[in-house]
Amino acid sequence: GRRPPPHRPARAAAPPSRASSPSAPSSEAKRRRAAGRRPAMSVSCGLECVLCVGCVRWMWKRLTYIGAYDSETWPPASPDDFEPVPRICQIIMAVSDDLDNPKLMPATRGYTQIDGAGVHKRTTYDEVGTACPPYIVYVDRRRNEVVLAVRGLNLVRNADYKVLMDNKLGMQMFDGGYVHHGLLKAAQFILERETETLRELLRQQGPDCKLIFAGHSLGSGIAALMTVLVVNNRKAFGNIPRSHIRCYALAPARCMSLNLAVKYADVIYSIVLQDDFLPRTPTPLEYIFGSIFCLPCLLFLFCLRDTFKQDKKKFKDPRRLYAPGRMYHIVERKFCSCARYPPEVRTAIPVEGRFEHIVLSCSTTADHGIIWIERESALALELMKEKEKATTPPAEQKMERLQSFKEEHKNALHRAKTLDVPHAIDISKEETHEGACPASSSDTHSETTSSEPKSAGRTSWDELVDKLFTRDDDGKLIVNRDMVARDVAIE
Repeated sequence: GRRPPPHRPARAAAPPSRASSPSAPSSEAKRRRAAGRRPAMSVSCGLECVLCVGCVRWMWKRLTYIGAYDSETWPPASPDDFEPVPRICQIIMAVSDDLDNPKLMPATRGYTQIDGAGVHKRTTYDEVGTACPPYIVYVDRRRNEVVLAVRGLNLVRNADYKVLMDNKLGMQMFDGGYVHHGLLKAAQFILERETETLRELLRQQGPDCKLIFAGHSLGSGIAALMTVLVVNNRKAFGNIPRSHIRCYALAPARCMSLNLAVKYADVIYSIVLQDDFLPRTPTPLEYIFGSIFCLPCLLFLFCLRDTFKQDKKKFKDPRRLYAPGRMYHIVERKFCSCARYPPEVRTAIPVEGRFEHIVLSCSTTADHGIIWIERESALALELMKEKEKATTPPAEQKMERLQSFKEEHKNALHRAKTLDVPHAIDISKEETHEGACPASSSDTHSETTSSEPKSAGRTSWDELVDKLFTRDDDGKLIVNRDMVARDVAIE
């Protein structure tokens, strides 16, 4: 027999090739995986492109937006209604300027619209303290007017900042709406001091005398709220008709809710110059002027924030404050132009689009100055008078214009009601004009004042507020529902 062959160890099996390995992806698998990855990358790039295009579009719209767009659909103002504005500007400037040696008014022009002998009273910061800015009481005997004008914010005076910051309880509810708490207190302080003086001057001037309230910037909010108080307590001023009360708010502060701004559009006139930032800034005043050194940055951030907020949400916010009354917009610049054109004045009682867009321009803060407002309003008035002389309308058309103002006010009230503006007034129950109510009921708020006899003849405005509100445990003011049930609430 033959011997068996020697035992040899079996050769180790060769590892499978990479191409035949089941775990290694093939070229086909790689191609499919890359193809599946491309849609995700394309979606991401598409989103980035959309965001970039959206940002560029927003920047283009904001940087090319000019103040003239706010009133491009408004009708032009008449010279008869706009005539007092330059004179009111000079009276406000006279609060802090010397009429004999003017510093604010150019020497070539001077205070041509007012007479130094008509200044009945001028206050200083030492007299008013921190309660309110200084003011002036002026009697215009030629036009049969008594004017109480309040100066604007003084950036170097802490007293004015205290009026702005006095809003710790939030925007205070008043007259069925919301107002700025600090401005309302300042208005009450001035009326507490000057009610007797104004009543006596009105008596001396006769029953046809008009009572004018005016203010610039911070003072415009105080003047507007003084007008609301006086309109609702006319018995303290000799039952003066509502049509004889007027307020001119220059560069107006946003001091009252939308329903109040529309309700008193027949007695409060707000004048805005081109791109003025203050009527367009919805942020509370205490934040705006408390950060005045960062104002351009704040305006840009507020503009960015309001871009993403819908107008419907703005209407539904009852605490959102607006510039008061009828708006007069002085337009003097056009798109892509820094030069000043002959100014024109447009007027309306807007409900939506009420100066809601901040204008990012080099004149945003310059248009707030009362010197520029006085200069441009005087020039606009001259142009309006020249145009009226060229085409003088008959008297019937002027009467139609006056009637259209009343109809426009009623339409604005109706528009606020249809937009579901909080606390909007029902025009079917509201009598907004003097001719719609008898003389016996001319004062809708006389019964809200104290019924006790006043030996000194003074009206306590704190009593009026106490009648309308009650305080809770936290000290916040709440509308007195019992007074509403007895028909004593403000109508």
